Amino acid sequence: MAGVRRALLSVSDKAHLVPFAQGLVALGFELVSTGGTARQLKEAGLPVKAVSEVTGAPEILGGRVKSLHPKIHGGILARRDVESDLAELAAQQITPIDLVVVNLYPFREAVARGASFGACVEEIDIGGPAMVRASAKNAMHVGIVVDPADYDRVLGELRAGGALSRSTRMELMRKAFAHTAAYDAAISEYLGGLAEEGQEAPKASSFLSVIGQEGKSLRYGENPHQAGAFYRTHPAPQEPSIAWAEVLGGKELSFNNLLDLESALACVKEFDEPTCVVIKHNNPCGVASAATPAEAFRLAREIDPTSAFGGIVALNRPVDRAAAEALKELFLECVIAPSYDDEARAALADKKNLRLLANPLLGQPRSSWKRAGREVRSFVGGLLVQDRDLGEVTEAELRVVTKRQPTAEELKGALYAWRVCKHVKSNAIVFGAPDRILSLGAGQTSRVDSVRIARLKTRFPLEGSSVASDAFFPFRDGLDQVAEAGATCVIQPGGSVRDNEVIAAADERGIAMVFTGMRHFRH
Repeated sequence: MAGVRRALLSVSDKAHLVPFAQGLVALGFELVSTGGTARQLKEAGLPVKAVSEVTGAPEILGGRVKSLHPKIHGGILARRDVESDLAELAAQQITPIDLVVVNLYPFREAVARGASFGACVEEIDIGGPAMVRASAKNAMHVGIVVDPADYDRVLGELRAGGALSRSTRMELMRKAFAHTAAYDAAISEYLGGLAEEGQEAPKASSFLSVIGQEGKSLRYGENPHQAGAFYRTHPAPQEPSIAWAEVLGGKELSFNNLLDLESALACVKEFDEPTCVVIKHNNPCGVASAATPAEAFRLAREIDPTSAFGGIVALNRPVDRAAAEALKELFLECVIAPSYDDEARAALADKKNLRLLANPLLGQPRSSWKRAGREVRSFVGGLLVQDRDLGEVTEAELRVVTKRQPTAEELKGALYAWRVCKHVKSNAIVFGAPDRILSLGAGQTSRVDSVRIARLKTRFPLEGSSVASDAFFPFRDGLDQVAEAGATCVIQPGGSVRDNEVIAAADERGIAMVFTGMRHFRH
């Protein structure tokens, strides 16, 4: 890379472009550019040569063809240590290109904003990926920059030594191929998700791409003998996300922290009212709503304080000093909230190991989020893919199947427990009140055992409570256990061959029962 003279710049993301280009000019680079990038550089007063001046051919087809020319790709791909390559450059009057700065058309952004098929197709970059791949292929001689975050580092090395080190060029090469791979994967995913003519929904695509970016090694996985890593997917989702939350302090997040934080956030996103969720080992152990985040936390903590110790907390309201003082009362691993005011940060300052995460979207109305996407789970030799469980039911959609109608208070408790039940490992049983859960049983191999565990663990009277079951009661024994605990209302999907037997048991016990028609298994 010694004697770098020509740089080609063609970027969709123009963040920090002008200062970077100014730095290149100061180092003696000749700038070559296209379209909007060239215009922005010229407006900044920088000397720029248009690609058409280099190729001798105009841009055609509305800009679809600009850089696809031997004088561009020859200049990029020529090996500086191969005499025949250099001789061909000389014969064709091609100047080597030593630095290529390219990032691609905003295809994913077009898809995310719901652009038409035709508009999305126009955002499929052709010349950009060709230049990126050509530069990366020739990374022993050409620097390829696809991320504005690398501008300062590249300029720094060029200023210090006039060239990029081999290790930097290799790192930029890896990043470049990851950039084009993610881009092509996004296109493939979009096309695979389109329904064919006459179809209501698309068939499963024959190709699945799962692209994570900004990979970061974790201390270890679930256990110290397992390696672990964390990646983000792009673009950022239009809803609260652990992956895109800001880490404000505390120890480095672990693999298990991230799993539990995701569970806590998913559960608290079910609620509009000020709510706190406490998670332990991927299951809620306390969920409560109140007028303030401090009160919500204290109510949630008291549901199962033994399990809450060392837990993960999610709050859907900003943390103020009162909430911070409440959080300090218990040893916690992590807290995720929309934000923390200065007094809260000061109050939590002595909790050096407590991980604090903030995502402002969590404080915005649920109606403003765009919730979509899929879940991908792996096993040896394969992948399982499904839509996220975003199913909700309203009071109007419930079907009363017993002789007794539930009271308004019982329905509130039932719907509260139902929202939490979705986030409890199956078989899931949740006893609820209108503003909190009272107890739960999770992850058992029989539903009746989940009821027994919920009864065993409760610290509160269950008389008059409502119970949510993530799937139907296969026998009346679970319903009998619920009744003996003192519950007076049950919400469940229905659908068992023994529904009539279970309904009769509820009538016998004087329990009101409603069917949702929706199951919430969580394995």
